[in-house]
Amino acid sequence: MRPPLSILLVGESWFTYSVHQKGFDTFETADYTEGAGEFIAALRGLGHEVRYIPSHRVDAEFPTEAGGLEGVDVVVLSDVGANTFLLGKATFARSEIVPNRLEMLAAWVRDGGGLLMIGGYMSFGGIDGKARYGRSPLAAVLPVVVGDHDDRTEVPEGFVPEVRQPGHPALAGIPAEWPRVLGYNRVEPRDGASVLVARAGDPILVVGDAAAGRAAAFTPDLAPHWAPPEFVSWDAYGLLWQSLLGWLAHRT
Repeated sequence: MRPPLSILLVGESWFTYSVHQKGFDTFETADYTEGAGEFIAALRGLGHEVRYIPSHRVDAEFPTEAGGLEGVDVVVLSDVGANTFLLGKATFARSEIVPNRLEMLAAWVRDGGGLLMIGGYMSFGGIDGKARYGRSPLAAVLPVVVGDHDDRTEVPEGFVPEVRQPGHPALAGIPAEWPRVLGYNRVEPRDGASVLVARAGDPILVVGDAAAGRAAAFTPDLAPHWAPPEFVSWDAYGLLWQSLLGWLAHRT
């Protein structure tokens, strides 16, 4: 039996503020949502350790030095923009000089760590280009080239991702037929990277080496709306992440 993976998941949370108008009167409501429940449950159900840092806790909890990632096999970033790591309160509010978390993370990957970026409105380039990873220190270790524009591709009719390299160990045990997804971030594969899953000419799952480490880009989401219920309830949903994360951790 393989030893369990230690995974650090960052992102997948948001606050929503709504204004309700009822005739002459209005009132406001607020809500907080975490979108990674099925992802975390699937991996924990397979015996893996998952630590979760929601987006609004990054400044307080994400390490500024590589020692803070000791024991972690793979860092997963999902739907959390570069500014969240770069503009902590010390810098933004008090103009203090602090370590660059994304520079640290990139160096950790080069030293042998695993990195997975999952798509979303605040991944890769992101909505209105606001995720801004293409201009961040993390860009150099990602297996894709990220633009500085709005890179979302909405596919409301859905599409079935096409597995291009079914024999790759990152897809071990994953069936060739996938459920439909509803969108993704449009990026370009970096020279030397391997496109494992695609939609026509657009990469859906890309993997590559980063010096001694490994990195992957999964351009749809891990949960709705881009990953609809049929994807999240897919029999191979948990196995997909286990196989991909295991490859990133040099277990295969």
